[in-house]
Amino acid sequence: MATEEENVGNVKRQLAKLFESSLRAIVPDEPDVEPLVAACTAKFGDYQCNNAMGLWSKIKGKGTEFRGPPSVGQAIMKSLPPSDIIESCSVAGPGFVNVVLSKTWMAKSIQKMLLDGIEKWAPQLAIKRAVVDFSSPNIAKEMHVGHLRSTIIGDTLARMLEYSNVEVLRRNHVGDWGTQFGMLIEFLFESFPNSEDVSETAIGDLQGFYKASKQRFDSDAAFKERAQQAVVRLQGGESKYRKAWAQICEISRKEFDRVYQCLGVQLEEKGESFYNPYIPGVIKALSDQGLIEESEGAHVIFIEGFNIPLIVVKSDGGYNYASTDLTALWYRLNEEKAEWIIYVTDVGQQQHFDMFFKAAKRAGWLPADDSAYPKVSHVGFGLVLGEDGKRFRTRNTEVVRLVDLLDEAKNRSKATLVERGKAEEWTEEELEKTAEAVGYGAVKYADLKNNRLTNYTFDFDQMLNDKGNTAVYLLYAHARICSIIRKSGKDIEELKKTGEIVLDHAGERELGLHLLQFSEVVEEACTNLLPNVLCEYLYNLSEIFTKKFYSNCQVVGSPEETSRLLLCEATATVMRKCFYLLGIVPVYKI
Repeated sequence: MATEEENVGNVKRQLAKLFESSLRAIVPDEPDVEPLVAACTAKFGDYQCNNAMGLWSKIKGKGTEFRGPPSVGQAIMKSLPPSDIIESCSVAGPGFVNVVLSKTWMAKSIQKMLLDGIEKWAPQLAIKRAVVDFSSPNIAKEMHVGHLRSTIIGDTLARMLEYSNVEVLRRNHVGDWGTQFGMLIEFLFESFPNSEDVSETAIGDLQGFYKASKQRFDSDAAFKERAQQAVVRLQGGESKYRKAWAQICEISRKEFDRVYQCLGVQLEEKGESFYNPYIPGVIKALSDQGLIEESEGAHVIFIEGFNIPLIVVKSDGGYNYASTDLTALWYRLNEEKAEWIIYVTDVGQQQHFDMFFKAAKRAGWLPADDSAYPKVSHVGFGLVLGEDGKRFRTRNTEVVRLVDLLDEAKNRSKATLVERGKAEEWTEEELEKTAEAVGYGAVKYADLKNNRLTNYTFDFDQMLNDKGNTAVYLLYAHARICSIIRKSGKDIEELKKTGEIVLDHAGERELGLHLLQFSEVVEEACTNLLPNVLCEYLYNLSEIFTKKFYSNCQVVGSPEETSRLLLCEATATVMRKCFYLLGIVPVYKI
């Protein structure tokens, strides 16, 4: 019998193991053939093994006993080891092996999850430690809607990896170093001759402070010269300049933290300045390998397939993004021992990442094979658009501040709850918490449900709609399931121990099958770095529960009440884990 402890929640992997055993038996001379198992959409089964055609093209003409793909399919089916998982198999078309899962095994697997916890359904990945580099705003500038995408996509990828038992180093690579600091520091000295007077309240709006200093820099030559000198003195480590730099960073950090708190996002800051001391050593090592050449006074690495080189030291001797990014990668591989390093930025930076990844391969830091570890991935995303189809901005053409956006989402959500009379029914705290969960959840889900590479239109009315594929609809669906369980008056924890799930009705079976596919969906979303795959699964789960199960299967007061309450609980459990992975806080009553 096949062991069920490995990949216990992952049906696809368990079936792949069975088919692997069958393939080894029928073609022992083809050890490289991997089982191709996929969930079915057709009526013939729940899963399908699609190896027959590919295998036939490999073995025909090698004196094989098979007469074509259908006979290969038949042999694969007949050589399957016995297993509790499978109820029946059939071969269709050019050798597709269709598998119908055993209802008894399905029911037992769901029940086991309810007893042991959904952590047992976590995917098993090939790595132990990853870096997710996301959010990464610039000091002294507001976080805007572009940072929203990086922050919530990065957080979801980190959560999915963490659920899969990977240690994730969540890195906030903030822009806290560079020429703009000379201008800011010099302006700070002018505005506050006594450094003790510098505070968040004194500076007020940091964005306004940045603009005023930039205006001064562009219009006053003497100020510009002092600002350029200030950069040199800061980089030289003079204490007065380091202190001013630290004050500006700290004020900015408080602004960022407000946003991270609203979004429930955890990050560890390792900004550009952190890697600064390591840059000379990394550049020297690359130079010693003969990778760095001189071009028009700058030090560059030429990359095959690009007509411009990667500049690693500018002609004035200063460092740039490439020098910092190469050094950060070196640090993450050598000091932090990460096996997978994931960068979440807009698609506009694709070329920069392509070039510096190729430079790292030339240096021998990364394997030539993209699928081997350690590996790097750039997770690009499209723009957030306004209703006019252009980049999302306020009326005065400013980029929208993230904190204002989140406040508005919460306020609109609260207004709807008040309209529905919840202010009379609930405490102020319940009202606030629900408004936050629904408002912030709506903003996150509206972004995550799209393929990240596409642009999407930011539309409050659409994202806060309680119908269709929105967080509001899903959160309400979850609350309704919790309400069904509450109204039954039964102790669900007791039922988990004493009750039994049966999947006799077609609606029960369809719901059970979808629940069992949770683990493989998380694995797919994680492996391909696509959160929208998980959103689609969650929406379909809610639809199947409502339209196939709940509409056709009476729960409370039916002879099958115990089993159906347990199915309700299993659905709510999986929904809550989906919400958690998407960074959304569930609501339990509406």
